[in-house]
Amino acid sequence: MCYRARYKREMTEQSTTISHLSVAITTNEVDNMQSTGGKSMTSSSTNFFEFYFQWAAVVIGVVGTAANALAIYALVASKQHKKHLLIVNQNVLDLFSSFFLMLTYALKLCKLNLGGPLGYWLCMMLLSENLVYYGITGSIVNLAIVTIDRYLKVVHHIWSKKWLFPWVIYSAMAFAWLASIVYNTTVVFATSGVIDGVCYAIVLFKSNVDRLAYTCFSVTSHYVIILVIFIFCYGRILITVRRQTRVMAGHGDAGSGTVENHLNQLQTNVIKTMVLVSAFYAIAWLPINVYYMYFATNPNATFLDGRYYASMFLSFFYTCTNPFIYVMNFDPVNKVLRNMISCKKTPDQHAVAIGT
Repeated sequence: MCYRARYKREMTEQSTTISHLSVAITTNEVDNMQSTGGKSMTSSSTNFFEFYFQWAAVVIGVVGTAANALAIYALVASKQHKKHLLIVNQNVLDLFSSFFLMLTYALKLCKLNLGGPLGYWLCMMLLSENLVYYGITGSIVNLAIVTIDRYLKVVHHIWSKKWLFPWVIYSAMAFAWLASIVYNTTVVFATSGVIDGVCYAIVLFKSNVDRLAYTCFSVTSHYVIILVIFIFCYGRILITVRRQTRVMAGHGDAGSGTVENHLNQLQTNVIKTMVLVSAFYAIAWLPINVYYMYFATNPNATFLDGRYYASMFLSFFYTCTNPFIYVMNFDPVNKVLRNMISCKKTPDQHAVAIGT
């Protein structure tokens, strides 16, 4: 996503280290900060928060990598991966972002002095968090696609049976990756560079107007629009499910009702899972989006403080929590992992397909 933990400023009398902000400053501001030693933009408390935030990001990356890998394994072992391709793609994207989050912040802790072609590419691909946001942005796009997919299958069931072919799902999965790679690569390479061995990522805007336009577009496309999709689709889904429940209760046919109730229960299980994932996304990314908009409209405000790092921690924390939500709510996945923990051999995979 457009928002990176960008523009890390750790200044001493001998060195200036600047790593990326997602809401960045202009080239002139970079020059001014270098000439003044950056004293107005940093403090001991900022360095304190920054240091522990970087370690926290490494830990989140490790936990997220392990948790998403386990979730993918459980989906495959329970034979649910072919029935829920979009959810598998969601976990793969989260696994990708978690791994590179761990790697990127481990490199940041090393405080590398960049030089030559290698330093340039380290800045553009890793220290800029470009690879991290390939996964994060793709995960956001894929989450919206999953929401629309659930909406079509519940609210427009007949239409979805007729038109949602496997190639449509595969194309949607590829789109989540491609859109993320194209967007992040374009932004990073257009507004980033290495100056005096320091990586300036997404900070080299031509003017404050460009910076504000970028921020507004990012917040709107990556948060506001996604939130609207969640509210509309899941609102309609809940209305439809309640209507179907009342109709089934009115018929009261015990024979056919047992199977029908079971299938509806499985469908509801998937919906509840994705509602939880979407709700947590809305909560986790709200503080940092509000903070970015505040900073973008107040150029003289000090960006790096405890509020910034707390907000970024929450947004990164979201990446490693999705698999735990799947484990708690997907019965087949839950069963596989419980068997692993209890060291029992996995029983025959008789799990019924979830809400197709």
